[in-house]
Amino acid sequence: MGLEDNAAEILDKKDHACQSSTLCMHAFYDLTHVSPVVFLYLLKECYFYGTCKATAKFRALQHQVYLVLHNDPKPGPATFVIQCLYISPLFEDHSRGFSHLVISALCRFLKVATTLEDSSELKDLAANLFIDIVRGQVYHDKNIVVKILEVFDVKLTNIEKALCQLKEKNDSSFGTAEEFIKQYIFELVESQMYMKAVTLMEHFSIRQSGQSFLLSMIENNQFKAAEKWALFMGKPMLCTLIEKYIQRNMLKDAYETIKKNNLQQEFPDLYQSFEESSLKKLAEKGCWDVAEAKANSDRQLIEHLVYLAMEAGYMEKVDELCDRYSLDGFSDIKVPETSLQRGRYLHLDELFIENVIWVDEAEGLLDATSHIEKCKLIGVDCEWKPNYVKGSKPNKVSIMQIASEKTVFIFDLIKLHGEEPDILDGCLARILQSPRILKLGYNFVCDIKQLAHSYEELSCFKHYEKLLDIQNIFKESRGGLSGLAEKILGAGLNKTRRNSNWEQRPLTQHQLEYAALDAVVLVHIFCHLRCQSQPLGDKFEWKSCIVTHNESVKRSDRYTTS
Repeated sequence: MGLEDNAAEILDKKDHACQSSTLCMHAFYDLTHVSPVVFLYLLKECYFYGTCKATAKFRALQHQVYLVLHNDPKPGPATFVIQCLYISPLFEDHSRGFSHLVISALCRFLKVATTLEDSSELKDLAANLFIDIVRGQVYHDKNIVVKILEVFDVKLTNIEKALCQLKEKNDSSFGTAEEFIKQYIFELVESQMYMKAVTLMEHFSIRQSGQSFLLSMIENNQFKAAEKWALFMGKPMLCTLIEKYIQRNMLKDAYETIKKNNLQQEFPDLYQSFEESSLKKLAEKGCWDVAEAKANSDRQLIEHLVYLAMEAGYMEKVDELCDRYSLDGFSDIKVPETSLQRGRYLHLDELFIENVIWVDEAEGLLDATSHIEKCKLIGVDCEWKPNYVKGSKPNKVSIMQIASEKTVFIFDLIKLHGEEPDILDGCLARILQSPRILKLGYNFVCDIKQLAHSYEELSCFKHYEKLLDIQNIFKESRGGLSGLAEKILGAGLNKTRRNSNWEQRPLTQHQLEYAALDAVVLVHIFCHLRCQSQPLGDKFEWKSCIVTHNESVKRSDRYTTS
């Protein structure tokens, strides 16, 4: 296998400008008689081949070096790489890149190699290289030096052996191997290469430094190195690190360190505070099931979750949690005002809704369709049970809400589809495909895709006419539909039930109110805008956002009305 041929082929594919270029060197399928000098020279020629980015070249050449290390270099792949590391500094500006390249390729090779040179001899050779670098006879930057010690797993005994050989030759006078390494580590610290210093301390089991070293890393914002060092030193040093984090108000870092190292008992208050804060954020997003799973049956956290549900007015969740975890004494508690209650929420009676009608049988479906067909304007929304398992198939859409200004129909899609699929398909097609009815939604294109995926055999979701997505009018709006309702109507929507179980039957009264509001609020927002013609400026600007969809073809149509 030829290094230059294979690398040229890969780089050629990455850079069409190099198609006419070729390498004129011999292809070496056998590295037995190829010296490290020739090898690195060919590597340099391959690197200069083409004009693609350096990162792409590096990856391609690293792969090729990994491959040719299988081609029997003498006296062996790892020894061959050490010899290359003695020579690579001759390539000056590219020395660091080539050194890193051959070491990283060797790392890949060692993971799959079945036979290798004598391990102790390799460590001795690497130790000699390390000492030659420290003495200034071979130049490599400190990153490469640390990599050499790690990859070849050089021990203090190997360094001691190399130092003894130098003493026998009267070459120089050195102390012990540990003193030699400590001096090098001190140079790393002086250069503020804390992570490298910590890596070597851990590698050679050197524990002489204490809190002063930890403080030095923290003061220089070397937090990863500080944590690595504290972990190596043990629990007392980890506790010191956490205390320093707390003093610097780095509470999240303190919490993460506590959690990763099982130090909850040492810092119970901080840990509990962050766990409760995490549950609160999930509750504010309506992710109650996720919050409950995160509480992991911890009674104190479950009780906090119950308080959050009470504060949000989510009393069915309170009852559910109290029943599941046998909690008593919550029914008589007066709930204080909290951040979950900061905003005032819209209620159905404020919008003068006359009826919320549950539809789960054919007669009611036909009656609802007849009523809706008489409307010029409706709000449309749908809900489905959330699925928190990553990569799993989403649950079927459970309900679909269609609202006029005074009435909201909630269709039980699961039951209607199971019992009356043809009637359901026909009725929804009459509504969604009507050119007379303006359908209002919020990110409803996403909902309609979910509907089509849930009920693939129904044709009603594959074609719709005159859909106006309110979201497209307010692209800068924050806080979703609730934020828009607050901006336009003066109060937001309580989203605590957004991720509840929409497949349970019957739905709770709170769920019905939530579902109805999500649809009818669209009508009221639109009517308010049409009357006020603000903040759109041109009161007809929204008409260009109306969309008609048929199969895979989409087009925007102008909606004209008086």
